[in-house]
Amino acid sequence: MENVKQKEKKIFELMKEEFGYTNVMESPRLIKVVINTGVGSLNDKNKLEVIQDRLARITGQKPAPRASKKSIAGFKMRQGDIIGYQVTLRGDRMFTFIDKLVHIALPRTKDFRGLTKESIDEMGNITLGIKDHTVFPETSDEDLRDVFGFSITAVTTARNKKEAETLFKYFGFPFKENKDQSN
Repeated sequence: MENVKQKEKKIFELMKEEFGYTNVMESPRLIKVVINTGVGSLNDKNKLEVIQDRLARITGQKPAPRASKKSIAGFKMRQGDIIGYQVTLRGDRMFTFIDKLVHIALPRTKDFRGLTKESIDEMGNITLGIKDHTVFPETSDEDLRDVFGFSITAVTTARNKKEAETLFKYFGFPFKENKDQSN
């Protein structure tokens, strides 16, 4: 992957032409990437360790456990039980993860036809769901019985959906083409 500063400068030059920015600070940037996975009321310590280990391999950072805030008897969940893991990536790890997601993991996803533009919210953030963690090359394919999914949220400084869509396009996110325009 090219240097992060060079990539941001190249993206600014491309967006400057499209949106008429005069200053680098006007251009939207990627702030952080948050990866979340829920484990529910899973009490098997071995499976929790496997999930924690695989997330650490995929992201390059140890996941932080998330505890339940209150007890819910219907879900057999006590206050303080681990119900998920979260990883927040910033800086070089974030750009490395985005590069790996766009160029390796998404193309390996079964029946992948592109991301929908509706996954970008009005504040300029995108949220994706990965059903199968084995699309990342760091995970071993031999243990297919412990497959889990997770969500990825990329947070930007974009002021609206159009700016964010353009930023993600320049980062290489593969969006679906609109079929409405061809009719």
